[in-house]
Amino acid sequence: MRTRPLKVALLGCGVVGSEVARIMTTHADDLAARIGAPVELAGVAVRRPSKVREGIDPALVTTDATALVKRGDIDVVVEVIGGIEPARSLITAAFEHGASVVSANKALLAQDGAALHAAAGAHGTDLYYEAAVAGAIPLIRPLRESLAGDKVNRVLGIVNGTTNFILDKMYSTGAGYQEALDEATALGYAEADPTADVEGFDAAAKAAILAGIAFHTRVRLDDVYREGMTEVTASDFASARNMGCTIKLLAICERAGDGQSVSARVHPAMIPLTHPLASVRGAYNAVFVESDASGQLMFYGPGAGGAPTASAVLGDLVAVCRNRLSGTTGPGESAYAALPVSGMGDVVTRYHISLDVADKPGVLAQVATVFAEHGVSIDTVRQTGKDGEASLVVVTHRASDAALGGTVEALRKLDTVRGVASIMRVEGE
Repeated sequence: MRTRPLKVALLGCGVVGSEVARIMTTHADDLAARIGAPVELAGVAVRRPSKVREGIDPALVTTDATALVKRGDIDVVVEVIGGIEPARSLITAAFEHGASVVSANKALLAQDGAALHAAAGAHGTDLYYEAAVAGAIPLIRPLRESLAGDKVNRVLGIVNGTTNFILDKMYSTGAGYQEALDEATALGYAEADPTADVEGFDAAAKAAILAGIAFHTRVRLDDVYREGMTEVTASDFASARNMGCTIKLLAICERAGDGQSVSARVHPAMIPLTHPLASVRGAYNAVFVESDASGQLMFYGPGAGGAPTASAVLGDLVAVCRNRLSGTTGPGESAYAALPVSGMGDVVTRYHISLDVADKPGVLAQVATVFAEHGVSIDTVRQTGKDGEASLVVVTHRASDAALGGTVEALRKLDTVRGVASIMRVEGE
């Protein structure tokens, strides 16, 4: 075993960073045996140096992250500060000074992954980011390496634990959205400002990363259709139960029917209770992968939290350190396919539409005519009502999102339609 240690700079020492430092210390001998050389924490960049950080030598703590990554003796930079800047500048500086990078920064990778990969390649260094998607679940490496000889057609998953906890609570207890969110906040599953989670921004960044790797195509955050889950109601769950479904916030990356384009989207959807993703409870994550040769695969586990995310970071650290010792680098960006990314209007799926209508003869015929005029085939219809008020629930066969949008716009113009209560896509069938 080489005796000179590989030196690691840690950017950020919050929930994840502190766990990375702890594991590096407590598992030092095991890590050294697995890598073939000791690893040494050479510096920790933080914003508040006066804060007590148990198990970390105060002499390692600095507020000058730029100076830390530019040190000539640093082998690997672990970035867990998040956000776009200063993370992007620090990672770029690390590459320029010969250090490889392990990151958990989904937002940055979704926005500037191509440029970061190019910078790593130009300087002969590594960029690894297993922890950026689905916490401890091994997902990026299987897609990038284990399935490199296969053709992935679809990636369908729950990639945000906060939203899954809220929707699971609404399904299992009948709670409303706000009540479930309040419980998630009290238990520490939701941030004080949960916007990134409940509006789908977090999941959209992960979808962009997954789609890019799965389809060997550059997919940016701006390419991902995003719809949050704040409008999901107890009535939607009641309708889902009637269909033998539940509701999940899904990240869906898929090839078009002809395989010549791809799409990436995040939105709430009904899925059958028989689908494996329907049984994912609480704050857990799961991703369902469909490919030509291996068929259907599911990856399941804790998708967030200090220790689970640190586990993924340390796995990348071991891989990068091994590459440093052997003088090689791991897989870089694979974007050779360069497939066009379709807009949401081209996506084809099924829909559940709930309408508030007048309770009088001929309404169903008018509604059915509008669907037919826009080329959207109806699968089932359920109508209830009394005292002049009625609810009409329509479930369609597969249709494009553009066709469904035109249908809904026309329905709103009917005198007999008093409102479109909800529109929910139906997936996983």
